Amino acid sequence: MIIKVLLQYLLGYVRVTIEGYYIERFINICTTSKILIWNLKRDKGVRLYLNVGINDFYRIIKIAKKLKCKVKINKKRGIPFIINKYRKRKVFLISLFIIMIIMYVSTGYVWNIEIQIEDNQKLDNIKEDIISAGLKTGIKKQEVNTEEIINQIRLKRDDISWIGIDLKGTNAIVRVVKAKEAPEIIDEKDFCNIVATKSGTITQIIAQNGTPLVKVGDEVEEGQILIQGAMEGKYTGIRYVHSLGEVKAIVKYTKTEKIPYKEEKTVKTGNIEKKYQIKFKNFQINFYKTLSNFKIYDTIEEDKKLKLFSNFYLPISVTKITNEELEKISKEYTVEEATEFGTKKLEQEIETEIESKENILRKRGKCNRNRRICRSYCYI
Repeated sequence: MIIKVLLQYLLGYVRVTIEGYYIERFINICTTSKILIWNLKRDKGVRLYLNVGINDFYRIIKIAKKLKCKVKINKKRGIPFIINKYRKRKVFLISLFIIMIIMYVSTGYVWNIEIQIEDNQKLDNIKEDIISAGLKTGIKKQEVNTEEIINQIRLKRDDISWIGIDLKGTNAIVRVVKAKEAPEIIDEKDFCNIVATKSGTITQIIAQNGTPLVKVGDEVEEGQILIQGAMEGKYTGIRYVHSLGEVKAIVKYTKTEKIPYKEEKTVKTGNIEKKYQIKFKNFQINFYKTLSNFKIYDTIEEDKKLKLFSNFYLPISVTKITNEELEKISKEYTVEEATEFGTKKLEQEIETEIESKENILRKRGKCNRNRRICRSYCYI
């Protein structure tokens, strides 16, 4: 049935309306006469919509006249009607023919490189390394040596454990698995000390192996030995060991920020303008004036490559350019506003520096006339 319908599309078919009181008899006669009709739809019992091939159209007219039914053509579909419609438009047909040839030739090239990294991880400069290895847009698929490209990338980078390249249509899919960093292996037999990584006040110290050199309440500096990797016994003398233990301390983080009386800010006005351009490799067509109507603006470009199917990309891309208008405004702060603004800014800066934010005690400093905002953090 599907093959017959496709054949009718090649030969041409029409969408007609049959109107009368003998719709059932009309359908039965068409069936016994082996006339192919499809996509039937009835309306109120006296009207029937159907598709029929142009070769059988005159046959159903004769049947309809015998049953005193009216026939009306609604739509014409198929290649013969398309050719008849555009037979006087030679330029259009020639252009269409050229485009079809270009599309056929372009199937032998790579027009898009899709990089898939496991677990959506990031690898710096991976696209540049792939291009430098020989896989780039515009290259013939026959000239792509996947094994050689993979070997070059693997030799150049140590942060990749596996890489594979698949050519599907005009799309090159590069799948990458990032290498896991090997944990640092520490020999527990080696002599070592436990030292402070930051300055602070000791709140707890438990030495499982080694000799503690500080006690609770002591102020320590960065790099100071907390638990020494040595133990002295009455009969054994001094033994050098691998120190083990747990040390907790209060570490203070202090930052300052100056907030001026008057500040100029650049904000968005909400006005935007959109422009488009088409790129065909190095050829570019702009559908806009080069200059923007805004005096101050931010430009955002979104590049989208055209494709017919999931992996059939064309050497054509459409760039959407969005200009967002900006304006400069002056902002004057009161002492309270400056304190609040500076506090929030310093909180964000310090919290990004602290790895664990579970045990943070905040203590706000005072603001003097010079508007210097102080913020102290105590990390336990």
